[in-house]
Amino acid sequence: MLQQQFELRQFVGFELQQQFLTGHFSSSWESAMFWVLLLLTAWAGVLASCALLLRAAAVASVAVPAPPDGGAGGYRPDELNLYETAYLAGGPRRVAELTLLSMQRGRRLLLARTGWATVVDPVGRDPHEHAVLAALGPDGQAPVVAVRSAAARDEAVRVLADRLDAAGLALPAAARDAVAGGVRAVRRAAALVAATAVAALCLPADGTARAVVLCWFSMPLLLALGCLAIARFETYPYSAWASPAGQRLLVALDREQGEADPLTAVALRGVRVLADPALRAAMAQGVSGGSWPGPGRPDTP
Repeated sequence: MLQQQFELRQFVGFELQQQFLTGHFSSSWESAMFWVLLLLTAWAGVLASCALLLRAAAVASVAVPAPPDGGAGGYRPDELNLYETAYLAGGPRRVAELTLLSMQRGRRLLLARTGWATVVDPVGRDPHEHAVLAALGPDGQAPVVAVRSAAARDEAVRVLADRLDAAGLALPAAARDAVAGGVRAVRRAAALVAATAVAALCLPADGTARAVVLCWFSMPLLLALGCLAIARFETYPYSAWASPAGQRLLVALDREQGEADPLTAVALRGVRVLADPALRAAMAQGVSGGSWPGPGRPDTP
């Protein structure tokens, strides 16, 4: 028995020596360590980006203190005008879309299904309508996408944003930028997880099953996707532009008047609520599918 144990130890020692001499053991160990390093890199990227997004969301969710003269506390849902409602619900582009539809409803502007806007009555009733007429130019005709973009960047929208920000109803530009940056960081982290997982699968086999490697990499990917899903749920539909106080006003207004007036419905929910397919086609020109908060400057359409 002792002789057999001694011979077994000699055999195992010889096999290990051969592994080291031929490099099989070291290459297998290096391969295993390399995919673990890739996994740690993926985890680091996901944790850092999720922490950035959560911090930005926490800052954005803090209610803005009302000014001494009353500010947000003095507003009631029925005191918000349509432009203010549109800005809080959808930002500058929603304000421009509301202006175009308001002028079309008053027969002062023609919106064609092909995506062109034509002036009917060249007299504007407020600064936002003046911005639309200026964007249409001396010919009185221009693509809807160009008019919408110019009207959303107009000084009238800046003034509107500053007024709502001072009242504590609009989310500050810095908070919008932080949330948007956090979302972009988490998306990049999710792409990093996918890339490192592919790199790990391309490594020489070290005895670890591919399914096991994929399971390990699926955990940081699920965390990143879950964080994006939560952020999407929390920012829908108003918090991209409205502060907590502004969100409460929008919810109350939607409950009280959301179905009463078509323009109010557009201000709250966007052009997708339009019943006229021709108007929907006209306003859909140049609109991308994404709806995540863009850069937080008030002049961003």
